Amino acid sequence: MSKSNDKPLALAGNAPDDGSGFEPIALNHILAALRRQAWIIGLCTLAGIVLGVGYVSLAVPLYTASTDLMIDKGTSNVIGTLTVPTDVFQDDSDMMTQVEILRSEQLARSVVESIGLLDDPTFMAGNPSMLGRITGGVASVAQSVLSVSPSQAADGPSREAKLIAAAAILRGNLAVERVEKTYVLRLSYTSADRHLANRIAQAYGEAYLNDQLEAKYSATRRASDWLEERLAQLRQQSYDADLAVQNYRNENSLLSSNNQLVSQQQLGELSTQLVAARASTAEAKARLDQIRDIIKNRRTDAVVDDALGNATIVNLRQRYLDASRRLSEVERSFGPQHVQAVRLRDEMAEYQTQIFDELGRIAESYESSYNVAQRREESLSTSLKSVAGENVEANTSSVQLRELEREADAFRNLYNVFLQRYHETLQQQSFPITEARVITPAKPPSRPSYPRVPIILALATVLGAASGVGAAALREHRDRFFRTGSQVRSELGVEFLGSVGNLAQSDPQVDGAASADIWRAGSLNNRAATAPLSPFTETLRNARFAANTYLADRQAKVIGMVSCLPREGKTTLSANFASLLASQDSRVLLIDGDLRNPNLSRSLNSKPTVGLVEAAYGTSPIEDCLVWSPNGKLAVLPVSLTQRVYHSSEILTSSGMANLIERLRGSFDYIVIDLPPLGPVIDARAMANRIDGFIMVVEWGRTSRKLVRNIMADNPALYEKCLGAIFNKADEARMKLYKTMDSPDYYISQYKDYYHTA
Repeated sequence: MSKSNDKPLALAGNAPDDGSGFEPIALNHILAALRRQAWIIGLCTLAGIVLGVGYVSLAVPLYTASTDLMIDKGTSNVIGTLTVPTDVFQDDSDMMTQVEILRSEQLARSVVESIGLLDDPTFMAGNPSMLGRITGGVASVAQSVLSVSPSQAADGPSREAKLIAAAAILRGNLAVERVEKTYVLRLSYTSADRHLANRIAQAYGEAYLNDQLEAKYSATRRASDWLEERLAQLRQQSYDADLAVQNYRNENSLLSSNNQLVSQQQLGELSTQLVAARASTAEAKARLDQIRDIIKNRRTDAVVDDALGNATIVNLRQRYLDASRRLSEVERSFGPQHVQAVRLRDEMAEYQTQIFDELGRIAESYESSYNVAQRREESLSTSLKSVAGENVEANTSSVQLRELEREADAFRNLYNVFLQRYHETLQQQSFPITEARVITPAKPPSRPSYPRVPIILALATVLGAASGVGAAALREHRDRFFRTGSQVRSELGVEFLGSVGNLAQSDPQVDGAASADIWRAGSLNNRAATAPLSPFTETLRNARFAANTYLADRQAKVIGMVSCLPREGKTTLSANFASLLASQDSRVLLIDGDLRNPNLSRSLNSKPTVGLVEAAYGTSPIEDCLVWSPNGKLAVLPVSLTQRVYHSSEILTSSGMANLIERLRGSFDYIVIDLPPLGPVIDARAMANRIDGFIMVVEWGRTSRKLVRNIMADNPALYEKCLGAIFNKADEARMKLYKTMDSPDYYISQYKDYYHTA
């Protein structure tokens, strides 16, 4: 019988193998594992809750008082008319600096001394805790047991040591944090005494404000002392620089007016006058040229400014125009040669002559003005050249003068700045200005901040549940036993035939009347015949189907019932399997092949005196060795209980045994052999070549998967002939927890109408 051709894989429902060697864990498997391990998870969760309740009940309640301080760095503080500028925040480092100041040892010392914490034994004892109370109790016991000398008792810690310890307690219970991205710092102090926590929080706020004032006052005082010394130096330097400027002016005759040399002022004034004179000369010449051109070209229609204001020229031009109008009328009426026309033309010529004579007199006036302007321009140009020569020497000397003046101005300005800052510093010393203020004063807390009962209980519950899940996962990982049929298929590669429960627990009442002829009263070996519609019998019926399917070519089928370990129930299953076969009108022979421990023979109603050994050796006829059931379908070949067999493997592998089985094949349809365990006993392995097929009996939840796999691997002949495996002594209640929705056994409860236990 070939394993690859004759045995079904029976791997339906398993995850497909993608060749990676990794099988994904399905959600239903996880839920099934959680159901199986619910008790350990619940126990760990309950333990976590109990520990959390115990911790909460034993923990010393602590109270936290807090106060909010605002660091006002973004505005200026104004007191009356005095404005004290402050720096604007640049980054978070300023706020972090204030946090470290609040946490500093110097500020803690100030708080300790301000409210007298050194004389408070409650504070100096620190916040009690469970560990602290335990260590304190141990210390008190040790102190009472050990002898302490009076001198040692009198020598206590110094005040400095107490101050350091008190400051350490304060800093240890203090919390300072920035409120999001604001300029507010929240200062919190935790203590077992809520009133003490409130006092310390208030004292911290006041101590911080006083520290800021003291720091500002100290810094301002140091600055004013330094400014005062620096002002004396600057005052002398400014005086020396001004004196040097005046001495240089006197030595070089550098007179000045309105911060400017006199020669420079004269040069500027002459330059301005020369420019104006040149403009006046050009203007006079232009007027002269214009009037000369009018006179030369006899242009009676052209005028100049002075002509417009001359009454004579205006009167002559009016007469000239009247004569011209009358001439036009006469010429139009009487012709150009009329006497009146000739007279009018002569009159017009006379008027023109008088006009140009008058313009000539105006031209003489323009020429006189032009000459005056030329002489004034020449005089100014001469004076400018003279002053410019003098100014060259003054400019050379003024270079050094300007350098001395700049140095004097620098010392003067620096002195003024320092003098102003000095007076501002003196004013700041007289005003208690600080950039911080308390915006939320501390109040006695109404409820403890520790322990936080809901959070601790929730955390204890979560940790307990997590530890339970971890323990459950460890238990699942270390579960080495057979639990499901899919494990049989995947681990062993054989068919899973079904599972049966513990018959002694599930059905203690047995039909004694039906079994009294062959089995002892109370025996479970006839359970399949008395309950043919039970799940137990259905599993054996599945085994019969597998035997008929895979051994169809055998006229008489020799089936061996084996297990890996003793007391897995293979003997009971062998007897019931044989009874099932016999109840279906087949002739069945049940052989007790466990010569060393013949439990099957012990369960017979009568003690056999002859049996397998005698039949194999031929010392007794086979007919005398068989025990028949009342219906004549089932025969049992027991082992004689009168003597112990020490060479069982030799008997089972003997030729007589081989001949006996071959002879019995002709008389029976099925031969069921109850074989010894496969572990350290070699009887079943020695007889493997005489068996047509094996049924492996595995105790559910007790037999290691690795053990069965190794034994099957060490017995390839048995593995090739294995018809399948049956779980025995299965705990139905626990077995439900290993079933998933993709397993047919998950829906076993829906088949209850198909089974009857009686």
